[in-house]
Amino acid sequence: MIMRIEDIFQYLPHRYPFLLIDRVTELKEMEYLKGYKNVTFNEPQFTGHFPNHPIMPGVMIIEAMAQATGILAFKSSATKPDNNSIYYLVGVDNCRFRQPTYPGDRLDFHVQVVSTKRGVWKFLAETHVEDKLIASAELMCAEREVA
Repeated sequence: MIMRIEDIFQYLPHRYPFLLIDRVTELKEMEYLKGYKNVTFNEPQFTGHFPNHPIMPGVMIIEAMAQATGILAFKSSATKPDNNSIYYLVGVDNCRFRQPTYPGDRLDFHVQVVSTKRGVWKFLAETHVEDKLIASAELMCAEREVA
């Protein structure tokens, strides 16, 4: 299943400048999602995050992986975000960054469902640039009512 940006808008409440997924290239409900983000120099974080040596902040890579898990969780549960509930990132374990990400790179995401129980999902997430592993983490997200 391929999801273009207009499809992604239906499954994530994020918008510019905080939508960090450009396309979903593969998705198998209850199993995995693959997608990517093109990193461009005109993104707002690069004006202040090492402006003479711009690199993508690690926390934004984690957020991008978390957004991928949100899409997978919503698609797997046959729901969409609404005014009543949303998936929140509730845990990040064993996170590692192996190399920096620069403008011009394409972040390739692979998130895989480990378990789901009572609205809490656990995932293994990896991000690659040109087939090199640059970040990995175990992520948890949970469906919660919007207060």
